[in-house]
Amino acid sequence: MSDTLTITRDLPFPPDRVWRAIATGALMAEWLMPNDFQPVVGHRFQFRAPAVAHWNGVTDAEVLQVDPPRVLSYSWNSSGDEAATGIRTVVTFTLTANGKGTTLRMEQAGFREDQTQNLNGAAYGWQRFLAQLETVLAR
Repeated sequence: MSDTLTITRDLPFPPDRVWRAIATGALMAEWLMPNDFQPVVGHRFQFRAPAVAHWNGVTDAEVLQVDPPRVLSYSWNSSGDEAATGIRTVVTFTLTANGKGTTLRMEQAGFREDQTQNLNGAAYGWQRFLAQLETVLAR
């Protein structure tokens, strides 16, 4: 069994604009984390953040799906000081035009039952990241 975090936001911006912000490495760095992302299926990349207790600040990832401007998916492999703290999940963004802009659905799937703390941390983190995304989109 595994758990999935799902966050949905209605954004007052067209799907193409939202797509650019979630699928361009330099823009992702502004709202998510510095990275070497490329929107190419199979591309392996990293997100980097300052290290904290039980996390070295590195998230290894691989692009799994690119369907502009609708779906972007990548693996998310964070490891900490202990193997048990590792998070191996899949992040998927789905964009849908809604008449007023775009409905953005973000899912992070694959949290193990023993990773409730990681799931809760991800929920907090993604709310913050998506708020920063809206700031980037508004510019």
